Amino acid sequence: MPWNAQNAMQVRLEFVTLATKAEIPFSELCRRFRVSRQTGYKWVERYQAHGLEGLIERSRRPHASANRTSDEMESHVLEMRTRHPAWSAHKIGRRLRDQGLQGVPADSTLNAILRRHGCISAQASANATAWIRFEREQPNELWQMDFKGHFALLDHTRCHPLTVLDDHSRFNIVLRACQAQNTQTVREHLQNAFAEYGLPQQINTDNGAPWGTPSKPGELTELAIWLILLGIRVSYSRPYHPQTNGKDERFHRSFKREVLSHCSFTGMSQAQAEFDCWRRIYNFERPHHGIGMNTPHTRYQPSPRMMPSTLAPPEYGPCDEVLRVGWNGKVRFRGQHLRVSSALHGRDIAARPSREITDAYDFYFAHHRLMTFDLNQPDAPR
Repeated sequence: MPWNAQNAMQVRLEFVTLATKAEIPFSELCRRFRVSRQTGYKWVERYQAHGLEGLIERSRRPHASANRTSDEMESHVLEMRTRHPAWSAHKIGRRLRDQGLQGVPADSTLNAILRRHGCISAQASANATAWIRFEREQPNELWQMDFKGHFALLDHTRCHPLTVLDDHSRFNIVLRACQAQNTQTVREHLQNAFAEYGLPQQINTDNGAPWGTPSKPGELTELAIWLILLGIRVSYSRPYHPQTNGKDERFHRSFKREVLSHCSFTGMSQAQAEFDCWRRIYNFERPHHGIGMNTPHTRYQPSPRMMPSTLAPPEYGPCDEVLRVGWNGKVRFRGQHLRVSSALHGRDIAARPSREITDAYDFYFAHHRLMTFDLNQPDAPR
C-alpha cells in the first residue's frame, strides 16, 4: 500500500488501527505500509496519547512563528476535512464560519493547512477550475432530472440513482435508489416530489428511455405526456451534450466523489439510507460554490403550483385544426400520413399555421410543440 501525501492521514489511521488489533506482526505491518519500525512506533504512541490529533503531521517550523495558525484551529479544519474528504478549503472555511467559529483564516491559509497535512495532492490542485454557469432567476422555474449511472450492490442487484435538481437554488428535490430506469419508477418519485414541493414550470431531461427522443420529430413518451398534461414544459438536453443538464451533471460528480466512490451497500435500503444522509448534508450544510457559498436550502422555496387531482384533456384555439392520433401514432394531414408518437394514440393534437415559415404548420400537443410540417417539403417534417 503506497504511502503518499494525498492520503497521509487515512494511511496513519489505518496503520494504528491494525497495529492496535495486533493481528499482523508489527514488522510485517511496517513493511506493507512502507515505513520504518521507528516511524510505526511513533504513530502508535502519538495516537495512544492524543487520539486522531496525534496523527497530524507536526510542523518543523519554529514554534514561535507569529503568523502560524493555532493548533486548535488546524484541528477544526482537519476534522471537517476528515468528515467531508471531498470538500475544498473554501467550503470548509464557510462551514466553520456558519457554525460560529471565530478567527477562521483565509482560504489560502486553509489550503496551506490541508497541503501541509497531505490532504491535497498536486494533481488535485492542477485540476481545480472555475465554473461559470447560467441559472434561472427563481426556484422551480427549471428542474433538471436524470439517472446517475447504475452500479452493483453487494446483494448482486443494481442501483439506479434518480436525481432531480432545482436550477436556481441547486436544491436537491429527489435522490432515490431505484431498481429500474422506467416510467413507473420515475412517475412514482415525481408524484411524491410534486406533493411536497409543488410543480415546476419546466423539467429538462436527457435523451432516451424513459425521457424521450427529441431527435425524432413529434416523438413523446408516456412520462413526457403526463408531465405536459400537468402543465409542465418538457425539454431535452442536446444529444451528446450533457452540459445542457450541467448542474445535474455537476451534482452527479459531487455525489460520486463524496458518496459512491468510497461506499459499498449491502442492498437498496442501505443505499437509500446513505443517500438520505448525504442529501441532508448537501441541501442544508454543504456550502455550494455556484451560489456564493450559500447552502441550497437558503435559496429554495416550494412552488405555489399544486398538483391537480385529475388531468384535464388539452384545449385548443378556434383557429387550430384538431387531429386524432391513430393506433400507429400517425395523423392524416393535407393528404400526408405524419408520424407523431404511438404514446399519443387516441389523443387530440392541433395543427396551427406557423408564424415563422410560409405554408407551414406547427403541430402541438397541449402547449408542447411536436414538430413543424412544411407543405413545400412534405417528406421532411422537423
